[in-house]
Amino acid sequence: MHDRRADATASPIARLIEAFHRLPGIGPKSAQRLAYHVLRAPEEEARTLAAALIEVKERVRLCERCFNVSHQSPCSICLDPSRDRTVICVVEEPLDVLAIERTRGYGGLFHVLHGVISPADGVGPEDVKIAELLARLRDVDTEVHEVIVATNPNLEGEATAMYLARLLQPLGVRVTRLARGLPAGADLEYADDLTLGRAIEFRQEVR
Repeated sequence: MHDRRADATASPIARLIEAFHRLPGIGPKSAQRLAYHVLRAPEEEARTLAAALIEVKERVRLCERCFNVSHQSPCSICLDPSRDRTVICVVEEPLDVLAIERTRGYGGLFHVLHGVISPADGVGPEDVKIAELLARLRDVDTEVHEVIVATNPNLEGEATAMYLARLLQPLGVRVTRLARGLPAGADLEYADDLTLGRAIEFRQEVR
């Protein structure tokens, strides 16, 4: 069990190392390197970093329509009149939106689930933004004709895609899945732009 009292009595550099270590993908050595970089950096650089962290927590929110992270709600993508409103691309996380946008091969709207169905981890359909997606599609003003399910090509992503297909097909929308150009088990955010762009272009219908 984590001892919060130890945090309070630890030196500032030890607390900073621990704070970096809590970030995903940051091991003990990387946390130490980051902490000592901050220590050696000019004070203005450290203050800029601190201010950016605080600003993110204070200003960034979830878009009320697509649930992407944004400094405004609705977000700029949802408000953009040039976007194709007949297509929604469903992704797991906000980073996936950035990955798909980088391809410049998709011009529709998004819906961010903030996770995938994973019974082994205790995550059910009610724990991700599936009900909100259904509400968007059932809205009387909806223009959506196709939903692209762009969950990651791993076990949980495939299970979530099939679950969504069963829910969405009775609503009369076309449900498609990214083409198999993506490596099995990979995350969208790490796919190169060309591979991801072709996966969108050659998407396949979910049956």
